[in-house]
Amino acid sequence: MSIKIINLTKQYGNLTAVDKVNLEIENNQIFALLGLNGAGKTTLIKMLSCLTRPTSGDAFILGKSILKNPLDIKQQINIAPQETSIAPNLTVFENLIFISQIYGFNKVDAIAKSDQMLKLFELEEKKNVLSKRLSGGQQRRLGIAMAIISDPKILFLDEPTLGLDIVARRSLWKIINKIKENTTIILTTHYLNEVEHLANKVAIMHNGKIVANDTVDNIVKNLKVKNFEDAFLQLSQKENENV
Repeated sequence: MSIKIINLTKQYGNLTAVDKVNLEIENNQIFALLGLNGAGKTTLIKMLSCLTRPTSGDAFILGKSILKNPLDIKQQINIAPQETSIAPNLTVFENLIFISQIYGFNKVDAIAKSDQMLKLFELEEKKNVLSKRLSGGQQRRLGIAMAIISDPKILFLDEPTLGLDIVARRSLWKIINKIKENTTIILTTHYLNEVEHLANKVAIMHNGKIVANDTVDNIVKNLKVKNFEDAFLQLSQKENENV
């Protein structure tokens, strides 16, 4: 079990951003977390990544409590944010070397690990190109490569293909599926077809609550709708009902 969430709640004054969430996420799967803006996704991820302390409840990341063991957890996870996190005036290889040394790799291991990332993310031909010269899809690949170079057990992927064309998106999907072999991925996205192609399971949030937690096929079947888009729209308009 990668993540077990128990009655996790976050309040800001009178606003309950996350409301008694319970979830279990298995190892080495892609788990999609969906919801309209303001549903509570970002707050939930901030708590799971130990950036925000919950008001009540707890979550266990690889068996460690986010309340009691935040430093241990941070050594086992990483985040690939929506915003570009690369240094534009460094080459692709220099970015990888730089981040690997931040994570404590010695020079020899940093070079070996960077070469491994170049191959995995199909950036070998761009090794010595300044990062600002990369296409949008290549920059996203580099950003994710920098997030997994430390071999995290859990990776939070925030809108990994936002703004990319369909060719770049599908190229990145293929790489994300490879990463899943060794890493549990928590995916947030507004592309529902991305969820259909990638996710093993899906949780949909609405008003801080989980209103669905299942496979895409089962959610569609249980709601008796034509497709996942219809299911998502229906669930996102429910008033605090659990499915």
